[in-house]
Amino acid sequence: MTGTAVNPLFRAAYLAKDGERKVTLVIPWLSLKDQKLVYPNNTTFGSPSEQESFIRQWLEERTAFISGFAIRFYPGKFSVDKRSILPVGDISEIIPDEEADIAVLEEPEHLTWFHHGKRWKTKFRLVIGIIHTNYLEYVKREKNGQFQAFLLKYVNSWVVSIYCHKVIRLSAATQYYPRSIICNVHGVNPKFLEIGKERFEQQHSSNHQAFTKGAYYIGKMIWNKGYGELLQLLNNHQKELAGLEIDLYGNGEDSDQVKEAANKLKLTVRVHPGRDHADPLFHDEEPVPLTDAQRYELSWEAATERFLKVSELNQVFATEREKNSSKEFASVSLNLWKSMEDTSAYFHYLALGFETTRRAFGAIPGSLQPDEEQRKELGLATSSKHSL
Repeated sequence: MTGTAVNPLFRAAYLAKDGERKVTLVIPWLSLKDQKLVYPNNTTFGSPSEQESFIRQWLEERTAFISGFAIRFYPGKFSVDKRSILPVGDISEIIPDEEADIAVLEEPEHLTWFHHGKRWKTKFRLVIGIIHTNYLEYVKREKNGQFQAFLLKYVNSWVVSIYCHKVIRLSAATQYYPRSIICNVHGVNPKFLEIGKERFEQQHSSNHQAFTKGAYYIGKMIWNKGYGELLQLLNNHQKELAGLEIDLYGNGEDSDQVKEAANKLKLTVRVHPGRDHADPLFHDEEPVPLTDAQRYELSWEAATERFLKVSELNQVFATEREKNSSKEFASVSLNLWKSMEDTSAYFHYLALGFETTRRAFGAIPGSLQPDEEQRKELGLATSSKHSL
């Protein structure tokens, strides 16, 4: 239920909504032991098809339309130390070569840190990376955080440059990447906008206050999400904030520690399991009424338009023709840059092909290839070949 899972789902649905594009959403499949560590409310799936049914039902309840995009699963494992799902093996193989055209890598650094297989830029005609998360801020909170952040900054820039043609950053709060574009290509869950509009209309039609509650916070309950800073601020200003009540909602590995720290405050800070923003529990907070124009700007229809514009997908074919017609005029510097990039990509390919170097880089042990359990669950061949 994290933003990096939900937002790509909405993007796929709205890109495929008009039926003009063939869209495939590729998401991680976790074995049962990892599902229990990651999925909220004891939710588990016995097969990829069962999980796909759950995803489609969840999506249709929020969008009120059936989208024709396909769903495929790649093998993944949950990294306890990184608290993230990481891909296993060459996940680009999930898309057959004859179908490979344009790839959108949601969190490209995350997907390419330990990638060993065909180079994304070779397999796909256009690769667009969308930067969701500032991982530098995450690692700064860990032991030797400043040093880790320094190294990670250059590793991220390296893998994103060799694997992506275009880079879109959701905001300026993310890590800087050369030649990147800042644009919020996300929208708001349509159910949220609908709830706010309905509650505001109820208030005016019945002449009573529809919004009676204060503020709440929803986020994965791990310290890296800022819980430490929040609780420290509350602790420092308890006198000024006397009477303030706060509700925190989230699932995560640090839930017990967050609850323990919150209980030490004199303020009323309640810690609850995670819930969806559309839960009726939250319908009584006070929103600022939106104009129709503002509501549209927040919609996924508008977000999809922004994505198509900044990624220049509608110009891809024309640009490709122009490139082909002007190849003979390519400059020496451009060829040199491509040669350096190819060399850099080959070095990454070689380094990530050995278990010892993979572990040195921080990969999950045994993640070079899917294990037999995942191969069976996903119907993968017993062996695979890689080429750059």
